[in-house]
Order: sequence, then C-alpha cells, then structure tokens
Amino acid sequence: MLMIQDIVQLRALIRQWRNAGERIAFVPTMGNLHQGHLQLVDTAKQRADRVIVSIFVNPMQFGANEDLDKYPRTLEQDCKGLTEHGADAVFTPTPAIIYPRGLDVQTYVEVPLLGDHHCGASRAGHFRGVSTIVTKLFNLVQPDIACFGQKDYQQLAIIRQMVADLSMPIEIIGVPTTRAEDGLALSSRNGYLTAEQRAIAPDLYSVLQWMKQQLHQGFSDFRALEQQAKDKLNAAGFKADYMNISNRQTLVPATDSSQPLVILAAAYLGNTRLIDNIEV
Repeated sequence: MLMIQDIVQLRALIRQWRNAGERIAFVPTMGNLHQGHLQLVDTAKQRADRVIVSIFVNPMQFGANEDLDKYPRTLEQDCKGLTEHGADAVFTPTPAIIYPRGLDVQTYVEVPLLGDHHCGASRAGHFRGVSTIVTKLFNLVQPDIACFGQKDYQQLAIIRQMVADLSMPIEIIGVPTTRAEDGLALSSRNGYLTAEQRAIAPDLYSVLQWMKQQLHQGFSDFRALEQQAKDKLNAAGFKADYMNISNRQTLVPATDSSQPLVILAAAYLGNTRLIDNIEV
C-alpha cells in the first residue's frame, strides 16, 4: 500500500490509474480505524479497481470546546488494517497542506436545510466543515465512487445533496452501520468510554429499537414518543441530546403524512457524545 502526503504525488497516482482505465473508489476517514471503517474499504474494493483512503482529522468540523486535540490518532495501526483489507493507497495530509491560508480565510461549502436540525443544531458549523473537506478531497482524488457509513446518517444525506447540487460525477455509497455484538454502533469515540459507560452504551440502540416498535404498533404522537425515549435514556445514565423522528428525505421533524421515517439520536455518556439512527 502506498502512503502519500503530498498533493503532487497524489495527483500523479490518480492520473496513472485514470490512464490505465481503472475505476477509483474513495473512503474518507479521520483515522483511528475500526471494523466499520474497514467494512467501507471492503465495499469499495467490491465496486472499483483501486481503493484510496484518506486519514485527516479535519479541524474545520470541530467546535471550540470539542475533542480536536485529543481525537485518537493511530496511523501505524490504521495502515496495518488498510493493508490487510487491500487498500491501494492512503492519503495523510496535514492541516497546512489542506488549509494553507488557515481556516479563517478558507473558502467553504455549505449545504442548506439538511444541516439545520439534529447534529447541525447541536454543533454549529460542523457540517460546513464536513462539506468543505469532503469537497476538497473529492477534487483531489476525483473518485468514481465514495463510501460513507450510514451511522452518520445526516452527514451522508448532506454529502449526497452536495454532490447532486454541485454536479459532481461521483456515486455515493451508503454502507450499513457496523455494530458490536451488543448493538452499539462502532465509533472511534467509543474508546473514550469507561468500562461502566461502555456497559450502558448499547441502551442507545435499544431505545431506538423500542421507538421503532412503538411506531409499528401505531403510536402516532411523535413528539410524545421522542420525549419518552429521552426519559428512558436519561434514566439509564445518558444525557439525551436529541431523539428525533424525521422524514427520511428532508430530515425535518416528521408529521402524520411523513413517509418513510428515520429516527436520529444523540446522547452523552459523561463527556462522550454518541450518535445512532434507525430507519422505520
């Protein structure tokens, strides 16, 4: 597997693959790779001749009091996993390479409406940072397809819309959430959890499954169900951020006429923020 940090070298490699008529798949990550990330690589390999992965902890998508400085960086371990799963190259730029003029004067990309609720309401500027870095990486890699996990449901929806709005010739592949045996969605931030918190963490998905069951049984007061779900989480030891029953296409709060549905959730265990979702 090739390790690339320089943009000139990256573009030369992409040109070489293009000249050979090869189909390119891209998996953008922030590193500290777990089995969910590697499943994205596996999916990419099934759909393309070449797979390139980026590892970049993007400062633009972190808020002032978030975990940018302590976000786990495990490059050696990450490269070992990527090699085992057959990635062809890994691109590991520095912030100075990606944002040479600094964040304050960086041109940005922002997708309207889809980022207004859920994580967008809780993390101001987060999705602007995501849209901007993904656009930059797409411009550098110029992939035919790109793979993203469905755990970050709102992010996936925003990237799909951005690609459509900007007429990018890239197929976006959503890959189902990879879970631990107890149901917890795999996440790099799970490593922040204490043993006690880790034992509680699967309750987030359990409450989502309970909400889905209630909806299938005809419970139609969505706002009341959301509050009951928050109460369940808080009683289990979480601090609920949101539990939102939403329209799957627009991600706005669902009404009686909204179909199909997705339930989006975020909650804190201590200082660790977990997100998850379930389609209905």
